[in-house]
Amino acid sequence: MSMKRNLLTLSVMSALLAACNGGGGDVEIAPSTNVQDSNNTTTTSGDNTGSNPCASYTEDGQTFQGSVVDDNCVYGSSFVDVGNELMTDVTFDDLPNDGAHVFQASLFVGANGDSDAELADMGITQGGDGPTITIEAGATLAFQTNSDFMVINRGSQIQAVGTASNPITITSVSDIEGNVGPEDVSQWGGMVINGFGVTNKCSYTGSVDGGDLALDGECHVPSEGSEGDAINNYGGDNNADSSGTLQYFIVKHTGAQVDNGDELNGITFSGVGSGTTVDHLQVYSTFDDGIEMFGGAVNISNFLALYVRDDSIDIDEGYRGTVDTALVIQSETDGNHCVESDGIGSHDDLDEATRQDFIDRGLNSRATLRNLTCIISPNGADTATHDPGAGLRIREAHFPTIENAVITTAYQGDGVAADPEGNYCVRIEDAGEQAALDGEWSFTKSVIACQDLTAGDLEGSSTEDWLRGIGSSNENAVYQTAEAGEDPTIASNPALEILDNYFALPVGDMVVDSAAVTFTPNDGRSYIGGLIDSQDWTQGWTYGLDPNNRGQALWFE
Repeated sequence: MSMKRNLLTLSVMSALLAACNGGGGDVEIAPSTNVQDSNNTTTTSGDNTGSNPCASYTEDGQTFQGSVVDDNCVYGSSFVDVGNELMTDVTFDDLPNDGAHVFQASLFVGANGDSDAELADMGITQGGDGPTITIEAGATLAFQTNSDFMVINRGSQIQAVGTASNPITITSVSDIEGNVGPEDVSQWGGMVINGFGVTNKCSYTGSVDGGDLALDGECHVPSEGSEGDAINNYGGDNNADSSGTLQYFIVKHTGAQVDNGDELNGITFSGVGSGTTVDHLQVYSTFDDGIEMFGGAVNISNFLALYVRDDSIDIDEGYRGTVDTALVIQSETDGNHCVESDGIGSHDDLDEATRQDFIDRGLNSRATLRNLTCIISPNGADTATHDPGAGLRIREAHFPTIENAVITTAYQGDGVAADPEGNYCVRIEDAGEQAALDGEWSFTKSVIACQDLTAGDLEGSSTEDWLRGIGSSNENAVYQTAEAGEDPTIASNPALEILDNYFALPVGDMVVDSAAVTFTPNDGRSYIGGLIDSQDWTQGWTYGLDPNNRGQALWFE
């Protein structure tokens, strides 16, 4: 499919840019003249004079290329935008002198289809048929406003393979200009990846575990943030679909509320399949959720969420993947759930027979969450963007497997009073209650330490008893802290020693409710939670933890 493009003259950018994380030192943009958009003409006053390292592609005999402004590449709406998608493979290199790829519009990869016929006409069926965007290790992409966002449409892929020494960063122009605070959000829209995975917003015959699941009709669900010309769709029956690779990949300062009421996340994984590789991923300072999975089965490992204002990990619509090895640290004064998980999309709009049919056929969410550390904000409703800081909320027929987790609100913010209603560790609701008692899902080998341990009751038992293993096979260490908070770090509180800063202690060194923790973690590990000091997978590439690479200290240090 070809697109008619009009070449526009760009206004020249003139500012002092400070490179964001992974980019290195300062980048100074001096005034320049005669810079043209999306062709091969480049006259610049920076170090790249006489050459153009910007991304380019050729369509219908016309070459389109970003324009060099000092050490940066600038891409106008005639290069890519909503309705002017990239329709061929494009590579964004790590620019010399810590330059950034700056977009003056949205970045859409591949065309969207909202019917089977339209997808067939474009030659897109089950993934990998559309164009691929490649982002080289060390590259930085920046967007101007929260109306600008990044979408990988079904059939297309993103190949973004960073390294510990050269991560890839997607952020805002305000960030690279140095005009953004550590916890500022909504500086650009966010990222959406759409796949052909299973979502219970569509109709199917057969069952997931029976291996005979098939679509019953068409499946084209509008993704979050879709409206007008920016509508993009996801869904299908291929949970093994591949949307590419994200490794050592950082997304910063995202979020916007669009006119249809949707709120853009750090990264939205819509129907993304298990063929997609996602490891060493960070979201930093986001208005809505950190990552949200709508169906699909993408697996995510080594995940860091820092200063997410809503839910750091959000699960819905039949997601069946695994989140393995994760650290969530909420802001002192903002942030909602570490994990919010729903089993069935539009749960309350469905009758009980339909909900039970989804469960019987394995179409409800059944995620695995293992090796997770949640440090929850003590904030209340008066300071929260969304709702008070909390741990895990499991509802609407989500049947998860949770193991090797540390969930705590024990850290108390300076002058921040705990919310007596909201700062719970675990809340179980709806069909998940009886399913938990029936052993259809498990929560084990974990430490739960909050002043408000639980919310919501299981039928015939309390959530706390169920977590402790009373009437269940769970094996956890549970401790109710004082309302004012109790320091959970080593050698500071004889009743509670579970962390060293944000690192988990070895289980053999943990003390919960003045007693040693005696269970053995699953997988033969010596520790539970997201990371331990001697195995710090965040070192060298993440932003916000290392004192040498952050805008502020962690609030509990």
